[in-house]
Amino acid sequence: MATSGLKADVERKRLLQRVCEEALRMAKPSEEEKRRTLRFSRDLTENLSEKLKSAGIEAEVEVQGSIAKDTWLAGEKDIDIFILLPKKYGREGFLKALEVAKNLAREGWREAYAEHPYIEAKIEGYTVDFVPCFRVKEASEAASSVDRTPLHTLYMKRRLSDPVRDEVRLLKKFMRGIGTYGAEIKVGGFSGYLCEVLILHYGSFLKVLEAASKWKRGELIDVENHYRGRREDAEKLFQGAPLIVVDPIDETRNLASSIGKTRLNEFIAASREFRKRPSLRFFYPGDVEPIPAGRLREVLERKGTSVVIVKFGPVEAVPDILWGQLYKSRRAIRGLIRRHGFRIIRDHVWSDEENLNVLLFELESLRLPAAKKHAGPPLEKAEDCERFLEKYLNSELAVSGPRVEGDRWVVEVRRPYTDAATLLKEELKDGGRTLGVASLVSKAISESLEVLVDHEIASLYKSNREFAKFLTEYLSGRPRWLERD
Repeated sequence: MATSGLKADVERKRLLQRVCEEALRMAKPSEEEKRRTLRFSRDLTENLSEKLKSAGIEAEVEVQGSIAKDTWLAGEKDIDIFILLPKKYGREGFLKALEVAKNLAREGWREAYAEHPYIEAKIEGYTVDFVPCFRVKEASEAASSVDRTPLHTLYMKRRLSDPVRDEVRLLKKFMRGIGTYGAEIKVGGFSGYLCEVLILHYGSFLKVLEAASKWKRGELIDVENHYRGRREDAEKLFQGAPLIVVDPIDETRNLASSIGKTRLNEFIAASREFRKRPSLRFFYPGDVEPIPAGRLREVLERKGTSVVIVKFGPVEAVPDILWGQLYKSRRAIRGLIRRHGFRIIRDHVWSDEENLNVLLFELESLRLPAAKKHAGPPLEKAEDCERFLEKYLNSELAVSGPRVEGDRWVVEVRRPYTDAATLLKEELKDGGRTLGVASLVSKAISESLEVLVDHEIASLYKSNREFAKFLTEYLSGRPRWLERD
């Protein structure tokens, strides 16, 4: 038995190695792709530098992010061009620099906002972010997180060897495959810089997964040992954080602060599963094949729940703003549904980021009884009891009571809504702004609201393949990397 177990362990380790080698081969850009991307980036920065100089703007133009650190993945077409300005220019300098960048990009750009404005442009098949920031020498001088980015790049370029860069690529590709990669609001996962810090700390992709498999709440990772012998200080500063990864260049920042609880735990779970059952599907999960449209109704009925969709048209916002607005609106509508007594099993958000947005709520039941029991105050609170009786004794809402049950007054009242679809149609017809729906989403809802229930979803399902893939994966209810023989 011991020999058999040892052989299985050796074979598993060999399989781990083979899978990682193949995943890296697919994830690493070819030499031709590298040459093409670096040439384009160099030409773009030189061109922009000349135009800024001609405009009388004192600035340094640099490539940042994964391209600068040579940790990008094959096929990625995203390039970050930073315009480093002296602080003497103030925020107005950002706008002047961006005007120059707009002229360079011509018509293929759009404005976006994070902590301050930047532009996103489509140039020769690449997506280029032109980001102005202040030139700083150390993190304490930074006015925003964007100002720290050049310092992050410099730090990593000094520490990443070619073998370590490949380990970073493996971790990024793994996280992308399981859906935990990306610090943007849509994902709420691990940033590229955070992946690099984890590799520096643990030494390799497999060692990161081994450690993550055992992470406990409040795990502290401190590459530069800012808090050596001072763990309590870190725990106090980052109070309640499930994972603490101290920024190597700024001991006051937790690089893991924006990671959602679910994303963190998905990574932990996937790390455990991959180490036991290595497979390329963790890196390359494959496309979702939608359920045949003719079977959709059968699948929905078999679940025995009700799927309600709030569908609306375009929201005029860049993706990061859009997803923030969608998530805020989901919370508001979730609260509305619950306040009226409907039980939500699960909810989700989907968007094509252009013309169509969907908030999905899966309910235990679409309909509720006409009346509900409402408990009043305990009898020992005489004044509260008097107010309760005044409100309900002759109220048209009361269908039974008031009466005493145990130590309280109770009454049965008529529900204002017994059908969840009707509730949503009525309460959201003006956009739902007073309910807490985000402003841009509220505008879109007021102009194009549709509420679809169960089989009514079929038309949208048939006409939009991306939505069909989303709904298929939602109804599956499990990650694509989770398979057992």
